Amino acid sequence: MSDSTLWWLLAGSTVALELFTGTFYLLMLAVGMVAGALAAHAGLGMAGQLSVAAFSGSAAVVAWYFIKKRRVTDPSVRAMRSVNLDVGEILQIDEWNADGTASVKYRGAQWTVIQRPGNSPTPGNYRVAELVGSRLLVDKV
Repeated sequence: MSDSTLWWLLAGSTVALELFTGTFYLLMLAVGMVAGALAAHAGLGMAGQLSVAAFSGSAAVVAWYFIKKRRVTDPSVRAMRSVNLDVGEILQIDEWNADGTASVKYRGAQWTVIQRPGNSPTPGNYRVAELVGSRLLVDKV
């Protein structure tokens, strides 16, 4: 069996493994294996093939990592109005506790309210941003 055939089989099996796991990084490694197969077709020796495959696969993984890191992430499901009808509602908070929480009566029950880190706890109107466990995370209106 030729070197290029081995590389193509490795690339195909990596793509098949990715289909089972859903890890996009395996596709990037398959790109490296395809580069190794093309290097074998070009007549490079085994050391050259391994170098091309390793460099190409590693570069693809690093590139995909930075592309994914730069993207704006989807909002949390807990912050979606279609999932949680409390999101977007306005609360009046009269007093904050020393630990950064407040207690408000909302929908006929007592709720614990927290703010996003870095905001100063001042009395006033707040909008519910998301539900964190049994607490309401709020932003100043």
